[in-house]
Amino acid sequence: MNKKRWYGLMMASVMTAGMLAGCSGNNNNNAGSSADPTNAPAETAANNQADEGKYPDYSQGFKEKVSLDIPVYERAFEGWNVTDNYYTRWVQKEFGDKYNIEVNYIPITRSSEVQDYEQLLASHKAPDIIFHYDMPQALTYYGEDVMQPLDWDEIANYAPTYWGNMNETIKQYGIVDDQNIFFFAARPEADNFVNIIRKDWVEKVGMKLEDLTSLEKYNEMLAKWKEAGLGVAGGSLLQNNYNYSYAFRDWPVDQKYRALYSDLSVADLPSADTERYLRNLNYQYNNGLVDKEFYLRNDDNKVKAEFVAGKTGNYGFYLTNNTDVFAATLANNPDAEFAVMPPYAGVPEGRKPQGRAYWPFGFIMGINYESSAEERAAVWMYLEWLSQPENLFKFQNGIEGENYTLDAEGIAVKNPDYKGESVLAQNNNKDYWGLVTEIAQYPDAEKTLKANLRNWSPAGYEHLAEDLVKYYNETAEFRTPDALFTTVLETVNEYKADLNSLFQDLYVKIVLAPEAEFDATYEAAKKDYLEAGFQEILDEKQKQIDAGNFR
Repeated sequence: MNKKRWYGLMMASVMTAGMLAGCSGNNNNNAGSSADPTNAPAETAANNQADEGKYPDYSQGFKEKVSLDIPVYERAFEGWNVTDNYYTRWVQKEFGDKYNIEVNYIPITRSSEVQDYEQLLASHKAPDIIFHYDMPQALTYYGEDVMQPLDWDEIANYAPTYWGNMNETIKQYGIVDDQNIFFFAARPEADNFVNIIRKDWVEKVGMKLEDLTSLEKYNEMLAKWKEAGLGVAGGSLLQNNYNYSYAFRDWPVDQKYRALYSDLSVADLPSADTERYLRNLNYQYNNGLVDKEFYLRNDDNKVKAEFVAGKTGNYGFYLTNNTDVFAATLANNPDAEFAVMPPYAGVPEGRKPQGRAYWPFGFIMGINYESSAEERAAVWMYLEWLSQPENLFKFQNGIEGENYTLDAEGIAVKNPDYKGESVLAQNNNKDYWGLVTEIAQYPDAEKTLKANLRNWSPAGYEHLAEDLVKYYNETAEFRTPDALFTTVLETVNEYKADLNSLFQDLYVKIVLAPEAEFDATYEAAKKDYLEAGFQEILDEKQKQIDAGNFR
């Protein structure tokens, strides 16, 4: 694989080893693409009118039916058909039929999306859009030559609204190896991920939420849970995103240290931060404070099931007003009460509640190298249609008078009891409209916040969304983005897959070891991990850090 450089501003440097089966080399230079990487970007849709005739006019529809394959996360919501529902049929009727496009939604399992994509790519059945939330994996796809270069003028021609919203982000982050590769969804500054805790359990052992000021206090509470026979802390297998050690880092975090170790795609097993994290998890495991089978909980449904059954006392997920987790838990535990776990509960004394800051984009997307010029145009036309406020609003809220009503400020007030045909998915259809924005927005920030709180607030649990926002703001100064290297790290490409598999084996072995054997088990695991390729990754990263090739 040729060494690739990120030009424009920044790049996260991760490639996977080998090429996908059936993917030929140099697909990024697909001759079937009308992309011109040297073409100057269009500043406005009006600029394209001077090139009348450069792009076919599909405003009256395609002469021959075009098949548009759109990826959508499959989250196994009970009773929800991700590929055939009111909204997929609405899109077909209002958009597809109008332009002679057959819109197909291709399910991508959220917990194993990379495997799903790679299987689809290898079998030449991947959707027209290849997406991921994190730049390292997006660059992995690029490194496998499964994305075609883009013509920015073409995007502006077919999707002027979308281009107007996103062109600055695309220009800043979308160039790889001197080619226009990525396009993006917007990411307003907000986050609805929350870790909830059984408030009734906390109080049953004589404590209050305000007492959970550190990891040590949290462990003290867990010991009391055990003594009272209530339950344990929830746990899951570490996989895919390796940001588990952030709260165990020193503060302020050193930029060079961050660049060396903080990497979503490869776990930092030998770091001092990971040692602190694993030592605590080993203590929790050996003292019966955490789910004894945490390593078997490899998807959200398994973690959720333990919480719903009343076996575990905390659960992390994306809070929405139509989540079923509270009702399901109450069905098994009628006296259950819920609260947002203070972020400080996972932070060792003397450290700060560090977290990962998002880069200013949501989905990172590329066009499948096998997509035709017509299919590519259909993608832009779909993003344009989706970017229209009325279409986006309906996707996010449903039908007025059924799914919601408008208040005096024009904010949609959801009907939590609505179960009709146009019922929204449990994450308010975000897996569909997330192609253009990560968060529903209104014209001003105050109204957007109010709307977010309503979208995130299950009936009777409005305080959870309010506390989520409060803690998000309180810890803002301690969120930092991962480093982005300005050159590709070839060793990550070579060792990533094997190291991720090895890490799961080693870290579980460390955690399950008797406390007296922790040090020896950890040292042996570090040696194995470093010799398996991580030392070469560290050496290459250090070389680039010394050269200043990171941000």
